[in-house]
Amino acid sequence: MSMNLLDVAFIVDDDPIHQFGMKVLLQRIKFSNEVLIYQNGQEAIDALTQRMEKGLKLPSIIFLDLNMPIKDGWGFLDDFVEIPHQNREKIVIYVVSSSINPSDQEKAKKYAVVSNYIVKPISKDQLTNVLDDLGLIDKV
Repeated sequence: MSMNLLDVAFIVDDDPIHQFGMKVLLQRIKFSNEVLIYQNGQEAIDALTQRMEKGLKLPSIIFLDLNMPIKDGWGFLDDFVEIPHQNREKIVIYVVSSSINPSDQEKAKKYAVVSNYIVKPISKDQLTNVLDDLGLIDKV
């Protein structure tokens, strides 16, 4: 499979080890043409806003950590749903968190924009499942 399946993926996470691991995995399975990394929710919201203003492609998917400084995952989600943009619905958000707290998982499910909740560390199989969920992998 030489073609990358998605154009742009965002990783929003302040943990450099997780960022690196995710990026390597995404590149290994040719997940997207571009992987952009943001350290916190504010950076990611700013990047989304700038991409919209410049008419750049929005990410097809955002992998969102919950616990980050400045603006955490919840703050990002609260801002994200306020973005007045018709293409916002096309962005899929996966919460990727080290929290196994059921209340975090329940809270994440309350956001319609959140597709799923993945507990770190994320595996290649889980990423393949994400592509499958998005209908991007042909079943053999």
